[in-house]
Amino acid sequence: MKRLLINLLILLLCTLTAQAELVQPVRWSGEQVGDSVRLRAEIEAGWHMNIIDLGEREFPEEIADSFVITLAADELTPIRYNACDDKMCTAPEVWEFAAADTEEIDEDCGCTETFCTVKTSCVDGLRGTPLGSLLWIFVLGFLGGLLAIFTPCVWPIIPMTVSFFLKRGGGRRDAILYGLSIIILYVGLGLLVTILFGASALNDLSTNAVVNILFFLLLVVFALSFFGLFEITLPSSWSTALDQKARTTGGLLSILLMAFTLVIVSFSCTGPIIGTLLVEAAGKSLMAPTMGMLGFALALALPFSLFAMFPEWMKQAPRSGDWMTSFKVVLAFLELALSLKFLSVADMAYGWGILPRWLFLVIWIACFLGIGIYLLWSIRRVSWTRRIIRLLVIIPSIAFAAYLVPGLWGAPVKAVSAFAPPMPIQDRDIFHDYDEGLAYARQTGRPVLIDFTGYGCVNCRKMEAYVLDNDSVKARLDGYVFIELFVDDKRDGIGEKNSKIQRELYGSNAQPYYVQLDKQGKQVGEAMAFTTDPMEFINWLKY
Repeated sequence: MKRLLINLLILLLCTLTAQAELVQPVRWSGEQVGDSVRLRAEIEAGWHMNIIDLGEREFPEEIADSFVITLAADELTPIRYNACDDKMCTAPEVWEFAAADTEEIDEDCGCTETFCTVKTSCVDGLRGTPLGSLLWIFVLGFLGGLLAIFTPCVWPIIPMTVSFFLKRGGGRRDAILYGLSIIILYVGLGLLVTILFGASALNDLSTNAVVNILFFLLLVVFALSFFGLFEITLPSSWSTALDQKARTTGGLLSILLMAFTLVIVSFSCTGPIIGTLLVEAAGKSLMAPTMGMLGFALALALPFSLFAMFPEWMKQAPRSGDWMTSFKVVLAFLELALSLKFLSVADMAYGWGILPRWLFLVIWIACFLGIGIYLLWSIRRVSWTRRIIRLLVIIPSIAFAAYLVPGLWGAPVKAVSAFAPPMPIQDRDIFHDYDEGLAYARQTGRPVLIDFTGYGCVNCRKMEAYVLDNDSVKARLDGYVFIELFVDDKRDGIGEKNSKIQRELYGSNAQPYYVQLDKQGKQVGEAMAFTTDPMEFINWLKY
């Protein structure tokens, strides 16, 4: 029984690992021919490759079968390219070509005895690779799982469940298998989301205005429930039937049914956390939802396994009581604040103008002040130990609210740049139409910087706050014609047009994405993706 359950978990994790591998429809190879190097790109059926940059050489814009080029050994040129099929495009990649004795080259990146084809990410490590994004989503999921443990839907179930396993004789073994069952259920949910939606649909989901409106409403409803206005529960017959079936069934099936009962019973508390995690993960990568669910499930299963292995710990664990009510109220304030992020995306995408930056900040200030005042008001009724714990929440909450106040008068408050509506860019002429911007650049003889961005793009807001608002960067950008193109603008097909420009002309469908053009409108150098380092951005600029 134990072996079967562990095998199921291993199967899910192997599926995750296999799915998380990068889609690589283009395979490079090369051979030394005298003083030259002959490079060949093999392209999978159904895909075509777009060459974005090959130095000063001429090249076809679209290649559907194979690509062969011969270069002198002393003028090996990095090739920037991406690949597309009828459903999606891969992110742009850079391949460099160097002699095999180059110190930075890793043998796993395509080296032979005399020649290497080197993917840039092999040298740069995790920076800019999907793996780094997946690890971040895993961490977010794990933190969400830790939050879920202390909700009134999960915490009271822990001692009851562990006691049940101990009384029926399974003890530690059954509780550990129960934890593994929780992981299997949630990882399976992440895989299901990935399979049903696919890569391009998941990216659209994270920036879709209608989805963001629905999620805003969902979080508000859950927040009101946590404030105590009403109770959200699934039909009790569902959990009762599952619980009775679990108690009358033996072996592995009973453990799986008990784990599924936990999922049903805890939905009113875990639903907002899981939903937020899935929407946030949707825009990262194909397997981000599964990785997020893996982190969430590991954290959620942890107390069941630990308390089973060390039953004496349960005697020291705090019982359900007033602290849990306080936790619900704090969580309600946080959900109310987080819901505005989703409303803001829809508001900007449709141009309603109902949630300007100042109003967003006012509500966030009220939410974090509310947390501090609520906990401070009830602090006299608790023990000294719990007073200290509450102070550890009260002080940061009020301090954060105070930090946000200057934002009402134009301060950047960069800590919320990923959530709040963007600050208007000052002292710079900005074009939001591609053709108009290029026409103005030709008229004035200035180079162009194109910013492909999105209202729902968290990293775009971060980069605007930490890089574009930097004084040194702004000074360098004064010489450019700045074209800002939102790919998720829902007004009159603007976003669809901008997204098509990015995909077809510049071979990318990810944001943020910056492209430089010279005075003749030709791309200069490689494009720039996400960074929070102003100097890296300045060094990238050509003018």
